[in-house]
Amino acid sequence: MPDPQGPLHGLRVIEAATLAAGPIVATGLGEFGAEVIKIEQPGTGDPMRTWGDRRDGIGLVWKSISRNKKCVTLDLRRPAGQELLHRLLDAGDVLVVGNRPSALERWGIDYEAVHAAHPHIVYAHISGYGRGGPKSDRPGYGTLAEAMSGFAHTTGQPDGPPTLPPFMLADGVAGMAATYAVMMALYHRDVHGGGGQLVDVNLIEPLSRLLESSTLAYDQLGIVKGRIGNRLDASAPRNAYRTSDGGWLAISSASPSIAVRVFRAIGRPDLAEHPDYVDPVRRQERAVEVDGLVADWVARRTLDEAMKVFEAAEVTAAPVYDAPGLLADDHLRARGMFLPVDDADFGRVTVQAPVARLSETPGRVRHLGRPLGADNDHVYGELLGLGPDEIGRLRTEGVI
Repeated sequence: MPDPQGPLHGLRVIEAATLAAGPIVATGLGEFGAEVIKIEQPGTGDPMRTWGDRRDGIGLVWKSISRNKKCVTLDLRRPAGQELLHRLLDAGDVLVVGNRPSALERWGIDYEAVHAAHPHIVYAHISGYGRGGPKSDRPGYGTLAEAMSGFAHTTGQPDGPPTLPPFMLADGVAGMAATYAVMMALYHRDVHGGGGQLVDVNLIEPLSRLLESSTLAYDQLGIVKGRIGNRLDASAPRNAYRTSDGGWLAISSASPSIAVRVFRAIGRPDLAEHPDYVDPVRRQERAVEVDGLVADWVARRTLDEAMKVFEAAEVTAAPVYDAPGLLADDHLRARGMFLPVDDADFGRVTVQAPVARLSETPGRVRHLGRPLGADNDHVYGELLGLGPDEIGRLRTEGVI
């Protein structure tokens, strides 16, 4: 039977980060059994609580990204708050922070100070620019990373402006990169007998790594790639194609065998035998022509008609979904990609399940984001042993 506690049961994560990238790290660890204690500023909390679409004033993304977390308030700008954090770190394994280095140093919770006092702690610092370099202490958000990484330059139509994504792309990619880095640091500590260490991830580099073909082309060929819309000549035909009923479908032909299937599916078996259209390098030179042939064929058919032909021919094609289409897909429903979770504020909420599927130690969503300071009494009382009077005093003084 699968282990209900998860593979990270017994690991304690202190999350002192806001918005997206840092919290995504703790979310991923918490899904697989880690105890996550989320620290927020008294009175205001994480800005993610009201970010984006809201219901009854509560951010919907907040509910999901704060799944499984114990929510406490703590003013890290005050010495009493810093002392409480250090007491939490005595019993912790991972600290996740996202502030600028100068603020962390000012509060006495920079890596050097934490490592000296708690050498076992894995210290994950996810920031806009990362340590070192002249921009290390500048404020930075995902939008800036999406611009600097090269993403915006390559995204959009050839005659259009650089295009930024309408979602937290850089934060998400950086959060996932930092999550596996934290696990490597824990492996080094717990398997090889090492100590804690710094995990330094910025918002720019993980996304830029996915775009490395651009810098490689410039470094080796002197080519500065521009925007080409949805096309990718190396995978022609590759685009989003509009159907006769106003739907859209996407096709990718990264291998010659798929391109051959496409040609046969659209009634052009002659191209499936022609080396100029089968050979991947020679096909790149005819990418615009190939794209037009497929676009014309798709445009004369409904989405259902085109997909039936492509699925029968085993063409790598897929419909372009909106949210209702994504939730209704029979394959994704069979995999349990989305699951209902009962929530005290919203009732039943459909959220995405943990992405990684582990057969023996699966991830779980035990609850969604909780109210600000909901777990103060539990964490400060049961974990740190503070009495009710002391907790009351700290609350009155605005420390928690």
